[in-house]
Amino acid sequence: MGLDNVAVHWPRTGRFYDPVAPAEFVDFGELADAPTVAAPTAALAGYIAKTGSVRATAYTELVDLLLGLDGVLYATEAAAEDEDPVIDPDGCAWIAGGLERFVDGHRPYGESVTFDTVGAVLRAALTDGRLAEQQLRWLDSRLDSLRDESGAAPQWSFSRSELGVLAGFYRRCADRGFAVYADS
Repeated sequence: MGLDNVAVHWPRTGRFYDPVAPAEFVDFGELADAPTVAAPTAALAGYIAKTGSVRATAYTELVDLLLGLDGVLYATEAAAEDEDPVIDPDGCAWIAGGLERFVDGHRPYGESVTFDTVGAVLRAALTDGRLAEQQLRWLDSRLDSLRDESGAAPQWSFSRSELGVLAGFYRRCADRGFAVYADS
């Protein structure tokens, strides 16, 4: 069992959130059917088009690192506050924006997104910022915490286009006023 992020209507009516019809994401299917699209990107786009949701388990560590919080896709902050693990439309916009900036910043490093390239993109983004030294120490600490007991890095294997589709899901939710229910 994993984590699914399901697009739902916002705000909740009654006791439950109503899922958004997959028809709201049908255009993601066009990307899935394109012949030049990488298989993982096509699989994610096709899943979104058919279900109006994302199987988010594979992306949780990466999104948490990129956004600097823990449990972002699990909606843990919302769970404590609202008793429902829901990412509201503003939260979806925040997630989409972070992913979009990362995908754009990763362009010089190529299509393949790995643990090492993620670190390089984040270092480049923090180097010119205010409090760069402090933020870089924080980043090194976060990156070290993701390594296993033997010091091996996570075996992330994403493509920029796949993360672009992931960002597109959250952007669609934000733009159309949908929320995302974290179903685990």
